[in-house]
Amino acid sequence: MNIAVVGTGYVGLVTGTCFADTGNNVICVDNNIEKINKLNEGLLPIYEPHLDLLVKRNIDQKRLSFSTNLLEAVKKSKIIFLALPTPPEEDGSADLSYVLNVAHELGKIIDEYKVIVNKSTVPIKTAEKVTNAIKKNANVDFDVVSNPEFLREGFAIDDFKKPYRVVIGTSSEKAEKLMVELYQPFVRQGNPIMIMDEKSAELTKYAANSFLATKITFMNEIANYCEKVGADVDKVRKGIGTDARIGKSFLYPGIGYGGSCFPKDVLALKKAGKDIDYEFEIIDAVLSVNNKQKLSLVEKVINYFGDDLSNKTFALWGLAFKPETDDIREAPALYIIDALLDLGADIIAYDPEAINNVKGLIGDKIKFAENSYDALNDVDALLIATEWSAFRNPDFDKMQQLMKSQIIFDGRNLYDLETMNSKAFFYQSVGRATINNLKH
Repeated sequence: MNIAVVGTGYVGLVTGTCFADTGNNVICVDNNIEKINKLNEGLLPIYEPHLDLLVKRNIDQKRLSFSTNLLEAVKKSKIIFLALPTPPEEDGSADLSYVLNVAHELGKIIDEYKVIVNKSTVPIKTAEKVTNAIKKNANVDFDVVSNPEFLREGFAIDDFKKPYRVVIGTSSEKAEKLMVELYQPFVRQGNPIMIMDEKSAELTKYAANSFLATKITFMNEIANYCEKVGADVDKVRKGIGTDARIGKSFLYPGIGYGGSCFPKDVLALKKAGKDIDYEFEIIDAVLSVNNKQKLSLVEKVINYFGDDLSNKTFALWGLAFKPETDDIREAPALYIIDALLDLGADIIAYDPEAINNVKGLIGDKIKFAENSYDALNDVDALLIATEWSAFRNPDFDKMQQLMKSQIIFDGRNLYDLETMNSKAFFYQSVGRATINNLKH
């Protein structure tokens, strides 16, 4: 098939590349000329494992190209995916201006039947709004489909190529047939293509992300309670995770969720409920707990050192909101940095991929190290905010020599307590016993 993908952000780039990799001809469109020129050279604006190799392969085989020419891309394509930003407004609602502006332009361009697909995360009735925007200028038949993405950053290629399910929201048999044909190569192992109405498809994405955010937040509440009563959250997690009704995933406690999806989508669902006078009480609790959880490591630091940190220097391992990405949107590390700076601390940080993004955001407010050990020189404590694999098996003897004080506040429970009990460290994690083997 001939496909256009409008928007070359995270979702658009993965979507276009994966469709090209199954033999389709794909044009990805963006109005950023510099970005398009780099993409045509195979230079990616984001970090996602294996994506660079797929982009290069499909460019070389002339199935994937990048352009600023929306008209040309639409004319050549049967299916047009809208993978555009829907950032949160101040009230939490999704900003649909990017989507609707492009829809308005599509109405001027299309001169034969097209399928327009909302790939962006959008609230209920967006398909209707896109349809109306296109109709203002279009004189031909077209269909608007809701096809939400369920990609995990760091695993996006696998998630796209081997989806748990494909959700297609449409009332058109013609559009349904084309969409099922397009996705058939990705569900050969039997995972379902689910056809539903547009509103249900739109809500499915918000409901899924909000439920997962709730699951994470519930486990963080349990972890906080464990610390108060002396229980071990790892044992509780395993105890409940073996129940098939609950499942093992998204039960790992930590310092809150971040990223581009969960924070935005939870807020948007809350606002959507408010708009029709429905109060999502669980969502309110999720937002409140998660905001507190992002600063839970800072509370531990204050409990240990006091609230005047003007003579203290802290190492921070991890800046991205999760491993295998350079995405720092709503990352707990950013909240930790702000709080520690407000208390007078100095910070030296390391992350395998996200340093440049943080530099671009906060400049020289903190220092950055070239590797994890360089961040430890003469620091008063180490804070761990992201569970990168590179942090999981460190040389503790080397760490002990480098650090002024052998103190670790682990926000991701990277190390088992038995291991830490054999080391000369003060070690405090989330929902587990504190280990203090420092000699005074």
